[in-house]
Amino acid sequence: MRSFGIVALSVMLGGCASVTRGTTENISISSTPSGVEAVVSGMEVPTTCTTPCSVVVKRNADISITFQKEGYEPQIVPLSRDVPTSGAAGFAGNLLLGGVVGMGVDAATGAATDHKPNPVIVTMQPSARARPPAPKKPRAPAAPAPDTGT
Repeated sequence: MRSFGIVALSVMLGGCASVTRGTTENISISSTPSGVEAVVSGMEVPTTCTTPCSVVVKRNADISITFQKEGYEPQIVPLSRDVPTSGAAGFAGNLLLGGVVGMGVDAATGAATDHKPNPVIVTMQPSARARPPAPKKPRAPAAPAPDTGT
């Protein structure tokens, strides 16, 4: 009966990082200027928001964010996944409670990882065609032709 209780507890806990950190995280998105459309891809359903905003993503997703606004060059920011100390601690906690099953759950859900950079902050660059043309310099009057006296 005691063995059954230990096995049941291990199954309920799944993975330590999954329990302590969850399988999703908030990504904060901002830009200069604000009001830029941010298209978040890599999710089950691509999501669009207007900066500043935040989205909830799965920790195991390959995320990239495309920033676009009329008059500015579009920018794409790919996010990488990193294992922070808190994720590593939760993953290592599987050795005590979840065992190999817990490690498998954490690896599959990405619970031990965080997306970087977070927050995502971009500075938009004006597009070349949106810049006003440089003012033309006035031409200097032509010098009169020398009088040859003929």
